[in-house]
Amino acid sequence: MNVPTFNAIQTVKYTLQSRGKTAVQLFRMEDVKFGEADKKDPQGTSCLTGFEVLLQKQLKGKQIQKEMAEFIRERIKIEEEYAKSLSKLSQIPLASQEEGTVGECWAQLKKSLEDEAEVHLKFSSKLQSEVEKPLLTFREHFKKDMKRYEHHIADLRKQLGGRHASVEKARKALADRQKDLELKTQQLEIKLSNKIEEDIKKARRKSTQAGDDLMRCVDLYNQSQSRWFEETVTTSLELERLEVERVEVIRHHLCQYTALRHETDMFNQSTMERVDQLLQGVDPIKDRELWVEQNQTGEIRPVNVEI
Repeated sequence: MNVPTFNAIQTVKYTLQSRGKTAVQLFRMEDVKFGEADKKDPQGTSCLTGFEVLLQKQLKGKQIQKEMAEFIRERIKIEEEYAKSLSKLSQIPLASQEEGTVGECWAQLKKSLEDEAEVHLKFSSKLQSEVEKPLLTFREHFKKDMKRYEHHIADLRKQLGGRHASVEKARKALADRQKDLELKTQQLEIKLSNKIEEDIKKARRKSTQAGDDLMRCVDLYNQSQSRWFEETVTTSLELERLEVERVEVIRHHLCQYTALRHETDMFNQSTMERVDQLLQGVDPIKDRELWVEQNQTGEIRPVNVEI
């Protein structure tokens, strides 16, 4: 075994033993977004990494956005039912026999119900197209991004775990080869033999090969570790960007909701303007004169009785 290989193996071996850690545990990230968090998973069995904490936040946000869309859907149903009830009420012929200026005012009030029903139908339609549907569409794209990032990091972690297992396996193989070499060396000290010398040479070659295998495995592990770290940083930053985008999308569509609500109130108010104008013109004297004229009262008057 060459000196650099031996030194590398001893460094890895004694560092792990002195710290009581595995090779994976030796790697610790200082950034709080990417290191371990003081938070248990739902089963309370292990700590979540910084990436997983961010991912769980995003998955929770996806569910919340779905619930918001469901809330808007229920609001739409209420508007549709309300509009249907207003339209039905406007067709009921109650008090339709009222005459004069009051009758005209009453007829306009009933017509305003139909106009108001139309306003609420338009409001429900706009809620669906401008609030509910965009929320669901963004959620679907959001869902695809989350799955892609989650699978990508999971694949890298799986690869990293495989590399670590290979390192441990190679380390064990090297220890076994070294032990075998020491045993054969001891046998040679006890009894000189050409066969034992040949066995020692073979054991030394196998030990050297095992050391080289360990270094190769450590090399591959470090490469995977480096890539996993870089991708975790990049993906975590992307998750943070997506969270900002999600909040902005929600804010925009809630603003759209309030704008539509104010617009609906304005249109509803306009449906009452004609009613207000007619109410100002209600005149009981004019109504009485009109009724007298229509019914021709006063044509025949009682006369004085003469004796």
